[in-house]
Amino acid sequence: MECRIGCAACCIAPSISSPIPGMPGGKPAGVPCVQLDAAGRCQIFGRPERPAVCLSLRPEPAMCGASRSDAMAHLTALERLTRPAPVLAEIAADTQGAVTPGPSVAASAHGSPNRNPRPD
Repeated sequence: MECRIGCAACCIAPSISSPIPGMPGGKPAGVPCVQLDAAGRCQIFGRPERPAVCLSLRPEPAMCGASRSDAMAHLTALERLTRPAPVLAEIAADTQGAVTPGPSVAASAHGSPNRNPRPD
């Protein structure tokens, strides 16, 4: 299978953690690589500075689907499934600091303070 002309889904959907010329910290998911030209072609294709992850991607029906939108949907889903689990700070940031205290150890071990506690 050949790359679909102008698709560039594999240069947009996934994150790339290795340096790319013009993106020394890599590329976040969903952001077009700075090496894409206006026609959606890689400007560093075949050059040694192209990241290894880019070299390893090969067009195949399962990844590319029948259209660019199929490829974007599939690669975006893979990105979500393979991203690292969020750390506690990211979870707190996602809830905008709305952290509510959980039940105390005693309450969870012996039931609610307003109920009959189990004997030790």
